[in-house]
Amino acid sequence: MSNVSERRTSRRFTMTLPLSVKTEGAAETALPGETRDVSFRGLYFMIDSALEAGAPIEFVLTLPKEITMAGDVHIRCYGQVIRVDDQEGRRGVAARIERYEFLPAGS
Repeated sequence: MSNVSERRTSRRFTMTLPLSVKTEGAAETALPGETRDVSFRGLYFMIDSALEAGAPIEFVLTLPKEITMAGDVHIRCYGQVIRVDDQEGRRGVAARIERYEFLPAGS
């Protein structure tokens, strides 16, 4: 039996979505990744690059037309890395979303 308490306060949705991540000090280079699960307060994503817990990040999620029933929707999010896990050569990253904005079509 585990004594781990559930800290999630919002429902998570398991979905693989494309993602591009920028970190402080990484200039304008966006690192590609993909989500594993998403909620309105946070997400868990896979990435090949190293990130550190506590680091501020900016990322853009793309909701495809199959989800939106219209065109692709791009959402820019600002947040913080909460945890980084090694996942067979890749990194699994849990991040908190602090704020977000919808990007205009064509961005």
